[in-house]
Amino acid sequence: MPRPRRDGSQPEAPKKAKLTEVLIRNLEPRERPYRVYDLYQRGLSLQIQPTGLKTWKCIYSLRGRRRWFSIGGTHAVGLADARVKAAEVLYKVTQGLDPCAEKKAARGANAFEEVATRYVEEHAKIRNRSWRQADKLVRRHLLPRWGKLQINAITRQDVKTVFRSIAAPMVANQTLTAASAIFNWAIREELLLINPCRAIEHHPRKSRERVLAGSELPFIWRAFDDAGLHKGAALKVILLTGQRPGEVRHMRREHIVDGWWQMPGAPDPKLGWPGTKNGKDHRVWLPAPVLEVLSELPDDEAQIFRGLSLDGAMQKVRKRSEQEAREAGHRAPERFTPHDLRRTHGTTITALGFGRDAMNRIQNHVEGGIGEVYDRHAYSAENKNIMENVAAHIVALAKTEVAATSKFNQSVVPGPLEASTSSVRAVASS
Repeated sequence: MPRPRRDGSQPEAPKKAKLTEVLIRNLEPRERPYRVYDLYQRGLSLQIQPTGLKTWKCIYSLRGRRRWFSIGGTHAVGLADARVKAAEVLYKVTQGLDPCAEKKAARGANAFEEVATRYVEEHAKIRNRSWRQADKLVRRHLLPRWGKLQINAITRQDVKTVFRSIAAPMVANQTLTAASAIFNWAIREELLLINPCRAIEHHPRKSRERVLAGSELPFIWRAFDDAGLHKGAALKVILLTGQRPGEVRHMRREHIVDGWWQMPGAPDPKLGWPGTKNGKDHRVWLPAPVLEVLSELPDDEAQIFRGLSLDGAMQKVRKRSEQEAREAGHRAPERFTPHDLRRTHGTTITALGFGRDAMNRIQNHVEGGIGEVYDRHAYSAENKNIMENVAAHIVALAKTEVAATSKFNQSVVPGPLEASTSSVRAVASS
């Protein structure tokens, strides 16, 4: 006899009938859900909800436990197909298998969250130095929507919906790129046939042109100390060497030889070295101001700046520099990023008359062309001279005393593009 319901009322006795299409259509909904068991196919039942929804279930027992396998609604699965599916389920049970458990496992297999995790562990961590940033975007914008979806069920419309929902255009572009990388990897792993991100246009991108002005440098330089010992030093080194922020953050002591920072092009996961962006070995001279900054740091760690993120540090620097500028009656510095420090260094190289070729060479830009093939001169003496001159010029501007003024009478400190070359000649002759 069926067990009583939770409210104490007695359930109705199970209904059994040889189901037909006509009978199925005529079954009316009731106040409570009820089932009709098929006399033709053992284990098959039709459940009718108060809403009128009718769904097929296959009931079986495994190891003394009753299980309910959902086949689908009558609007999608006909009577004949439901009987065939129920027979398949019961056949698996006779083999000792659990169809419900298999269905649950299959539902999780190749879900977007699982594929995204595999992509990071098997591919991104090995080949992509900025994998953390992309993974953060995926977890924030994609997993809440697609995490449980089968990767081959995600459509172009799904991608467009997420893309449009992200307010910041650059974040939307970066998220789309991160998603596309996962889908492309899934295609190579034969988990997917088509990348749903394909041919979806990014938001128009405006290249940044921010270069620190000489009038901003004194406030920003002092504010670096508010970022913390290691982070503040890292920001100073970016400004004084013009190297990429990601490479500076992972600078290692064993790569500094006789005053030269020798960066291997290939990544070294054991050392935590990400490699250079273009994969080429790079060698840059560390001028005296940089060595002075490094000497203030403890020398007990091989990775000088510990690979620390600079995002939070930049917020502190911006806030402090704005405060000091206002207190001195000057205009607060505009927003700047670690890469703007690198751009400032490169612009200073050309502004001081050393030329764009020197800038590209020192900042490890890929030049290409036949000249790169035949010109094997290392330019060591020239690069050393340039690095010392540029660093000395930037430090001179950064340590300039700025008198407090009113907003109607602001003194202007020459910027990197406005300075004379007298200080450069002085350093060059020494």
